[in-house]
Amino acid sequence: MVTIGVISDTHLYRPSKELSRLVTDGPFSGVDMVFHSGDIVKLSVLDALAPKEVVAVAGNMDDHDVAVNLPDKRIVEVEGFLIGITHGRGPREGLEARVAAIFTGVSAICYGHSHTPANHVKNGVLLFNPGSFSSGTVGILTVDKKISGEIIQL
Repeated sequence: MVTIGVISDTHLYRPSKELSRLVTDGPFSGVDMVFHSGDIVKLSVLDALAPKEVVAVAGNMDDHDVAVNLPDKRIVEVEGFLIGITHGRGPREGLEARVAAIFTGVSAICYGHSHTPANHVKNGVLLFNPGSFSSGTVGILTVDKKISGEIIQL
């Protein structure tokens, strides 16, 4: 079994104590890795998550340094499952359809952008949005015989 902390929309210009606490004594303290679904703003923000393996993508509000160093989307294999990670773009209406359309063959998609948590299966794919760290939510994915998600209110 593998557990993954999922975070999005931190909107920070530098690492914060609150972000660091997620991995030291918060909900991410026991996870195996962390996915960041974009709107990091500054690359140094990821340092707060550094005790864990971090897989991140760029969002629409990230600075140039993030945009040139991180891709817009990734596919990560975990325990034989393919998980897509992206941020999302455009209006909230239709966001899930746009995000789902950029991946094929995945079992789950982690995304952000809307700041609205989502945790449901559509067409056999888990669509998982942890909401927004800046608004007080993160998520945990558990990968075992299947992938399941949990939204956590901070």
